[in-house]
Amino acid sequence: MKFILRLLLSALAVVLLANILPGIHVETYWIAVLVALVLSLLNGLVKPLLVILTLPVTILTLGLFLLVINAIIILLAGSLVSGFTVDGFWWALLFSLLLSVLQSIFFAILKDDSK
Repeated sequence: MKFILRLLLSALAVVLLANILPGIHVETYWIAVLVALVLSLLNGLVKPLLVILTLPVTILTLGLFLLVINAIIILLAGSLVSGFTVDGFWWALLFSLLLSVLQSIFFAILKDDSK
């Protein structure tokens, strides 16, 4: 149940950011839910592999390369989900940063409500 609620909050964040950022496009709310699901799968399966493969670069950049990895994950989700488009790397980078901030806020509120 908690996973579904987190997924729906992530989809809400995707919709909000798609309405704010002109370089991010989501056709429907169901597409946003699918994007949230695909992002959670990619973050669980692909991101750890990318982090391991790029560990030397990540160490040299003091972790800043993880931002690039997050943008790559967003671009990959954009290529996998029809109806979700990202206009370029910089939009993906900004989207990933803002999505992380919104998710942190939403999940903190969710955590406070469960007490």
